[in-house]
Amino acid sequence: MSIFANVLVGLVALLHVYILVLEMFLWERAPGRGLSGFDAAMARATRPLAANQGLYNGFLAAGLVWGLIAADPTGFQVRVFFLACVTVAGVYGGLTANRRILLAQALPGALALAAVLVAG
Repeated sequence: MSIFANVLVGLVALLHVYILVLEMFLWERAPGRGLSGFDAAMARATRPLAANQGLYNGFLAAGLVWGLIAADPTGFQVRVFFLACVTVAGVYGGLTANRRILLAQALPGALALAAVLVAG
């Protein structure tokens, strides 16, 4: 179960690296605009906000990678903390910004968190 949990953590980390790239570097291009649904003018106007969000997603990814490489018990605690952050951020985003965030961020985070706790 530990390997499965770590694979899920790694996938969630990769997801957040992908979100970082979309929000920080591709926001005004097709992939970023597809994520936001904004037209070119709105994407340009919101680019600084998106880049800030992307940076936070990068911090989540970095924390998850730290949790994967740190020895336990620290690694376990870091994985639990950052997966809880991912899940809470996903729920908040899903309730306040776009319901798709519940499936795209909160659900993977919650599944990985459950796997880490079971493997614990």
